[in-house]
Amino acid sequence: MNILALETATDGCSVALAVTGTLFCRQSSEPRIHARRVLGMVDECLSEASLAPANVDLITFGRGPGSFTGVRIATAVVQGLALGLECPVMPVSSLAAAAVGVRRQRGGGRVAVCVDARMDECYWGLYTVSDNGVAELLGEESIAGPDALPGPPAPGWLGVGSGWHRYPELARRMDADVEVLEPDLLPEARDLIETARAAYDRGEAVAADAAMPVYLREQVAWRS
Repeated sequence: MNILALETATDGCSVALAVTGTLFCRQSSEPRIHARRVLGMVDECLSEASLAPANVDLITFGRGPGSFTGVRIATAVVQGLALGLECPVMPVSSLAAAAVGVRRQRGGGRVAVCVDARMDECYWGLYTVSDNGVAELLGEESIAGPDALPGPPAPGWLGVGSGWHRYPELARRMDADVEVLEPDLLPEARDLIETARAAYDRGEAVAADAAMPVYLREQVAWRS
C-alpha cells in the first residue's frame, strides 16, 4: 500500500510517502508558510519515489489538535487531493504522531503528550506505541489547565510536547510518573503512517468530504 501523509498542525510542516517499504520525506520548520510549501513537498516526494499520484492508495493527515490555521491547511489540501485521486483518507491525531516520534527517536512505549493550547490550557493525551509505530490512545484526548490534568495511571511514562516547557509546575507535579524527554519535539508526517495503516485495516478510513479537523476546545465547549 502506498500511503501519503501530511502534518501541518504545528510550526513544523512535513510530508511523507511510504512506497513498498521505502519512506520519502520532506520537512520544514518555518512557521506561517505551510500553505505555500506543502503541495510542493508532496510533488517532491512523489517525484523522488517515481510514483504517479494515481498510485497513492491512502492519504493520512494530522487532524489536530494544534494550530487552528495549520490544521485547516492540512485538511483542505488532503480533501482536494483525495477528491481528485478518488482516494480514501485516514485522519490521525497530531498528538499520536508526537508519541510515535518519541518512540522512534528515543524508545519507550508509553508517552504522555502535552501541547500548549494557549489560554492557560494544554492539549493532553496518553498513548502506548508499538514496536512498529502504531499509537493507541488510552482514554480520551482532552484540553484543560495544567492543574486539572489527571496524569498517567502508573510510573514509567515519557513526556513530549510544548506544554511541559510552558508549564514546568506540571512536570514537577508528575515527576514520579513522567520523565520529560522531548518538550520541543513536533509531530512529523512519517509518524502518522503506521497508525493510519492499522486504522485503515480496521475499516476506519473515510471519504474526502468526511476528513475533518479536530480542535478539542470546540468539542469541550459543546459537551459542556
